[in-house]
Amino acid sequence: MKIHFKNLTVQVICGIILGIIIGFLFPTFGAQLKFLADIFIKLIKMVIAPIIFLTVVIGIGSMGDLKKVGRIGGKALIYFEIITTFALAIGLIVVNVIKPGSGFNTSAAKGGDISQYTTAAKESSHGVIDFILGIIPDNFFAAMANGDLLPILFFSVLFGMALASFGEKGKPLVRLFEQIADVFFKIVNMIMKFSPIAASGAMAFTIGNFGLGSLVSLGKLMGGVYLTMFLFIVFVLGAVAKFYGFNILKFIAYIKEEILLVLGTSSSESALPKMMERLEKYGCSKSVVGLVVPTGYSFNLDGTSIYLSMAAMFIAQAYNVDITIWHQITLMGILMLTSKGAAGVTGSGFVTLAATLSAFPVIPVEGIALLLGVDRFMSEARAITNLIGNGVATVVVSKMENEFHPAAEGSADKQDVSISA
Repeated sequence: MKIHFKNLTVQVICGIILGIIIGFLFPTFGAQLKFLADIFIKLIKMVIAPIIFLTVVIGIGSMGDLKKVGRIGGKALIYFEIITTFALAIGLIVVNVIKPGSGFNTSAAKGGDISQYTTAAKESSHGVIDFILGIIPDNFFAAMANGDLLPILFFSVLFGMALASFGEKGKPLVRLFEQIADVFFKIVNMIMKFSPIAASGAMAFTIGNFGLGSLVSLGKLMGGVYLTMFLFIVFVLGAVAKFYGFNILKFIAYIKEEILLVLGTSSSESALPKMMERLEKYGCSKSVVGLVVPTGYSFNLDGTSIYLSMAAMFIAQAYNVDITIWHQITLMGILMLTSKGAAGVTGSGFVTLAATLSAFPVIPVEGIALLLGVDRFMSEARAITNLIGNGVATVVVSKMENEFHPAAEGSADKQDVSISA
């Protein structure tokens, strides 16, 4: 099999392997290379807010049918809620079966500084009223500057609906936005050339800072999380994909470059712009992609939902807290709210977990210190699951709306998925 080193997939794989070697052989130096990943993620975040605004506005504005906007948005939100509830439930079921926290010696566990997460959790608004108010931006430009996804989405939907209401008069502005969006996607292509270096730096930091031994210290929980996400992708998302006429394994092979990018950076946001392009080439219409994908990044976090339910129960088991079935139902209800709006950037899952435990005092919030050493590894799994889940959601909604092109799907499925693709 011929390997093409000019291929981005191959370059990212090489970067990850090199990062592991550097982190293992030169741990002190490797731990200092995190800035490479930070630079890349900041570059991506720099363009995410305008890309989301432009794609949502283009997607809605080009429809010219406000009923269609409401129909697509409604179907997407219902789908998100059903699937994330499945994700939470399967996480609770598996963690109750394998009981990874049972017998954990909390007194011997290394503590960590969790103040940054608990403080952020207290500052964030997770009540129903506060959550709704938080969606409405005080200032759209401030929301763009801060990268606040939900307020940006809210304003973008309103802007797109207003533009669509103009009909043909609004088409020139839609075309202008399409040209501006092309410029931003060109910037993304330029940034992506740095992704192998970023992946290398991220992996060197992880191995150098925590060591290979960190992969064993809480291996049972990590194994359970990985197993649960694998089962969720293969059986839950696989069943959904089969019902709507496409193969989950072929779809995963089709988005392999985006998955590898997420693996290297532990951030599903790093692949957002390229994922949108990839889904359009797969056969989803621009309007559905522009509306469903950005919304899914806030409301369809399957991997994060699985992680939150399992991590919360792990802490309860580690501290020998008796959690009844009613406690777990209450916890699931809280997680259905707190998991919405969690960004795809490394660390946000920890903040959301702290916020959840603050609202559910039965489980000690200081228990999140037990997860500090291995959260990085689990963040990769949840980010990849989030990415795949949002991709499947977009295809499903496209097929629901008859906005999917079978010819594009066929070419994607037949594409060579080897390493030299």
